[in-house]
Amino acid sequence: MPDFDLVIRHGTVATASDVFAADIGIAGGQVLALGRNIGPGAREIDATGKLVLPGGIDSHTHIEEPRPGPTANADSFASGTASATVGGTTTVIGFARQARGGSMAAGVAEHRARAEQSRIDYGFHMILTDPRPEILTEELPALVEQGYRSFKIFLTYSGARITDGEALRVMAAARRLGALVCIHAEHHELIEFYTEALVAAGYTRPVHHAWAKPMVVEAECVHRVCRMAEALDVPIQVFHVSGEESAEEIERAQRRGLKVWGETCTQYLVTTAEDLDRPGLEGAKFLCSPAPRAKADQAALWEMIRRGVIGNVTSDHAPTRFGGPNGKTAFGEDAPFTKLPNGVPGLAARMPILFSEGVAKGRIDLPTFVAITATNAAKLFGLHPKKGTIAVGADADLAIWDPERRVTITRSLIQDANDHTPYEGFEVTGWPETTLVRGTPVVENGRVVGAPGFGQFLPRGPYDLIKPRGVFPGPFNPVDGVPV
Repeated sequence: MPDFDLVIRHGTVATASDVFAADIGIAGGQVLALGRNIGPGAREIDATGKLVLPGGIDSHTHIEEPRPGPTANADSFASGTASATVGGTTTVIGFARQARGGSMAAGVAEHRARAEQSRIDYGFHMILTDPRPEILTEELPALVEQGYRSFKIFLTYSGARITDGEALRVMAAARRLGALVCIHAEHHELIEFYTEALVAAGYTRPVHHAWAKPMVVEAECVHRVCRMAEALDVPIQVFHVSGEESAEEIERAQRRGLKVWGETCTQYLVTTAEDLDRPGLEGAKFLCSPAPRAKADQAALWEMIRRGVIGNVTSDHAPTRFGGPNGKTAFGEDAPFTKLPNGVPGLAARMPILFSEGVAKGRIDLPTFVAITATNAAKLFGLHPKKGTIAVGADADLAIWDPERRVTITRSLIQDANDHTPYEGFEVTGWPETTLVRGTPVVENGRVVGAPGFGQFLPRGPYDLIKPRGVFPGPFNPVDGVPV
């Protein structure tokens, strides 16, 4: 009688701290044994010459999110998570949005229903667009208790932004409830000032999106939110850090001992503002916020990853088809950048590009790759040690990689519902051939076999990493209204 449901033999296992040869015994969806010459499995996979890595955790994904129109999110949970599995990702954290003037609880319930078609495990951040007192004091405590333990706030975008005063109230609520605040940090009024001047001068092509959002609008806002977090003693993560100056603001905060974490995204490591200047509306395929920067910023971000300042790299997957009535051309082939939807797709491409540009090119080592694609996100968002590592007792979320395989990324390869990828023609070295979620194959030899609905919701309880430090810049705790 077999000892395990599945055994993966002869592979090289990597975690965020070590690389070693081992067989992996899996039963009941968990890793039960790591070692040499372990007992037989009902099924066995020979991983000779392959890497066995933790399945990726993409903690910044926009899947099947409704929009006011005419453009639309291209992916369903079934298609988006199929794409994730192709790239070795086994867990996604997406966004449940509060409608302006509406209920956060209603937004969570609606998005939870959509996510029932996920092929992989999932959680949510709650986007607060209208943090009224009754939302903060009546709805959020119950939602956090149910396992939705992170908030997202925007300090720009007319339909989603909140004021600094509202942001402070959200931070205070998060501190009381034991939740993490994630922030889209750009200076809204400065972007509007630039945009009005650009449009008045006739500069409206996709590349002028980058002109409207120079690094100063990001770096200033990152500095501001770090100081706000310091004033209230609130842990935060800054989303999609795009270049050197904003990363330096995070590093300064970390050196002061603050619980501030930085995230960047695949696109900021491999695309630049020059891609927005492609002919016609082609540049719209690279349009995202913050805007892609320069080659020097790419080098700086890799250095910040090596130093640990940037600990998490996500896709910020936000797919909009290029053509059709709901696509980026919905407002015409000469649409101004102010009408173009933000965001690029990237679920499948994230890990292969990071492996190729990072590990294969010698910018980072294999444990760092595991850390920035899986382990750090699991720790930061309360999923560790069940997710993000290979250890006895952890969920058997695994990706078996051929580290030498050379692949050219194409739209058909990544298997989402979009009609393009900004990484079309990008050549990578290293590719995940088999992906498992809780010990069950969801991709075999590059073919998606995981069924819609196999994914499970991951409630997140309290955890120590995001507890406040108990340190304030003055003698008064303004959140609880008491001296310190």
